[in-house]
Amino acid sequence: MTTGAQTPRSPARPPRSKLRTYLPLGIAAWLVLEIWLLTVVAGASSGFVVFLLLVAGVVLGSVVIKAAGRRAFRNLQETVQQQQSGVMPGARPGGNSEGNGLTMLGGLLLIIPGLISDALGLLMLLPPVQKAVSRYAERTFERKLREAGPGTLGDAFRQARMHQPDGKVVQGEVIRDEPGDAPRDPRPPLTH
Repeated sequence: MTTGAQTPRSPARPPRSKLRTYLPLGIAAWLVLEIWLLTVVAGASSGFVVFLLLVAGVVLGSVVIKAAGRRAFRNLQETVQQQQSGVMPGARPGGNSEGNGLTMLGGLLLIIPGLISDALGLLMLLPPVQKAVSRYAERTFERKLREAGPGTLGDAFRQARMHQPDGKVVQGEVIRDEPGDAPRDPRPPLTH
């Protein structure tokens, strides 16, 4: 028995993003280039020199990540202490808290075996490069949030209100009354 309503059709599969299409190809090309460059350097000098370069990259990357992690933990401790003392945490004049993530990325690139990744890792440790990458990432993130369509993660970040299924905006406040709680003073009405 049918009700006359049509059965919903499955939506068409969304097109694949360019990143999902080209990222595996880019990673494969990068790996081939790294291996080729290591063999060229090993042929020009010796395999021992390449081994020393790779070990030096791992050691330097570990030191960089450890230092950035300690700096980030110290900044976190200072912020928590400032909040507990009632002082609003502000920007540190000599702090580089926004560069800790990029410093850790540089250390990770140093740890990854390969000469190109080591060069990129060393570049990521330079403050002007960190500032440029940070500004580019911030602009890209803000642009993606502005372009986000409904139902995407970016849309969830953008929304600050609850919507009913019919699309109307409902402003409100959740009040949870637990049994045994003392009665509270009446709350003032919500205004626009």
